[in-house]
Amino acid sequence: MGEVVERYLARAGLAGRVAQAAVVREWPQLVGAQIAAVTSPERVGADGTLYVAVATSAWMTELQLMAPQIIARVNAERGRTGRVTGIRWLLATDRR
Repeated sequence: MGEVVERYLARAGLAGRVAQAAVVREWPQLVGAQIAAVTSPERVGADGTLYVAVATSAWMTELQLMAPQIIARVNAERGRTGRVTGIRWLLATDRR
């Protein structure tokens, strides 16, 4: 059954989007417990931008500096499809 779904998603051009969406579920394993404790991934846009809420502005600044390494870690598991192209950090207090 899984193979049938995978083939359908590939034919429909949705395999990449499904792989991108998996980043939200896998976030704690990808970034580690410390970063996961102060962040909450929200979604991946159609252009590959990952939107992540951050607990404080200090953490946001730190994570902006770490973005290239985080993107590389996220994409190491994705192959050619489903890659994250960038991260947009959002202050959690602005998300209310």
